[in-house]
Amino acid sequence: MSDDLKIRLLIVDDEQSIRRLCMTIGQTLGFTCSEAESAEAALAKLDTATPDLILTDLKLPSLSGVELLRQARAILPRTEVAIMTGHGSIESAVDAMKIGAYDYIEKPFRVEKLRLLLQRMAEKVRLVAENQFLRERVNTEESLGGIVGASAKIQDVLRMISRLQDSRTPVLIFGESGTGKELVARAIHFRGSLAQTPFVAVDCGSLVPTLMESELFGYEKGAFTGAIKSKAGLFQAANGGTIFLDEIGELPLEMQAKLLRVLQEKEVRPVGSNDRVSTDVRVIAATNRDLEAAYRDGTFRKDLYFRLNVVTVHIPSLRERRSDIPMLVHHFLDRYAPGENVQVTSAAMKSLLQYDWPGNVRELENCVARAVTLGDHLTIDSGDLPPAIRSEQASADGSGAAASDAAALSTMALAEMERMTILRVFEQARGDKALAGKMLGISRATLYRKLKRYNIGVKSASEGPAVANPASQAASH
Repeated sequence: MSDDLKIRLLIVDDEQSIRRLCMTIGQTLGFTCSEAESAEAALAKLDTATPDLILTDLKLPSLSGVELLRQARAILPRTEVAIMTGHGSIESAVDAMKIGAYDYIEKPFRVEKLRLLLQRMAEKVRLVAENQFLRERVNTEESLGGIVGASAKIQDVLRMISRLQDSRTPVLIFGESGTGKELVARAIHFRGSLAQTPFVAVDCGSLVPTLMESELFGYEKGAFTGAIKSKAGLFQAANGGTIFLDEIGELPLEMQAKLLRVLQEKEVRPVGSNDRVSTDVRVIAATNRDLEAAYRDGTFRKDLYFRLNVVTVHIPSLRERRSDIPMLVHHFLDRYAPGENVQVTSAAMKSLLQYDWPGNVRELENCVARAVTLGDHLTIDSGDLPPAIRSEQASADGSGAAASDAAALSTMALAEMERMTILRVFEQARGDKALAGKMLGISRATLYRKLKRYNIGVKSASEGPAVANPASQAASH
């Protein structure tokens, strides 16, 4: 499991021996653990990290564990907090539960008892996250155009969106061009507590070098020729919300230094002004470059890299999740030919599955839109696809190794892949057809047609999907 998807545990106690014991227990459970010796130190960590679980002593040097609980729950309402207490303070621990503590454990505690407590807390976090994940899966598609896919890699991305949506932690999104980096950034912003605040997207690669500073930080009247009045910059426009810095790796070194200063000091100085303006923004950056290699080469500032790279979301390329291609194709067909029930031949789907998609999902969407526009609105065949995709298919069919790949992607294999995708989504949706249809990115009519084709019946929301003789069903195609 990715470190970003592990349960994160923060232990708060002024005794180092207790912290180390709790961290050892947490690590044996597979958690990512951190520690703080006071409530103040723990609250400071919340600015740069989002723990799922907090285990805190009731009596701390300055602020108490109850006050830490109160402030932490206000900042991170989904974080579970447990209280460690001595025998004489049990009444206070019970009072803490009334204001939101998950439970308390009495010192000195047995290792096994703490392990069970942490396991219960983690299970609650996972259940809440999974339920929210399914809800967000629908809401994100409805409001943001859809992040479609059932493959394990894209599901990990969706889970990360659910975990980050209420956090102000800097996020670095990495992915090739066309994978949907801005869509992920918008999902993080619009599905969380900042949804009603500004979202400002900045394409760093398209900024004119001589105007970068004034665009980002604003300028005063008379700062340069043509500055006939003062203008706020993009950071000020995003104040209170999120600024999305797309292709951050394209910024020149001089601008990187100024950006780092803004992120550290949380204030900007407009061009031509001696005054600084406070800004409170969450920064989400995206890149298709290897920034770690870039800072080692000296083309990207190391300190800015580590400032931005607090949490990384890796978006897989389309060739890394080929099993999502049939689902994406139907999703785009429903967008560009709504209600027309356009079919895709097995030969065309085979071509789509074998192509490497250097332009990723954006290229696939353009391909489907082209096929709908130029086709007969009844069937999409190989001849309706762009020449590059057709020629790659022809080349594959003519080579030995590629020919065996083509055979593997036969009509039966394609049908089985689609059937397994639908089954997997039904399991996640617990048999809910409406939810499954939205997760698959297809219309209700398309969903029911495929259920009939693959003989998939839904028992109930709790029993999940039922399939009659799936082996023979796949063989019949």
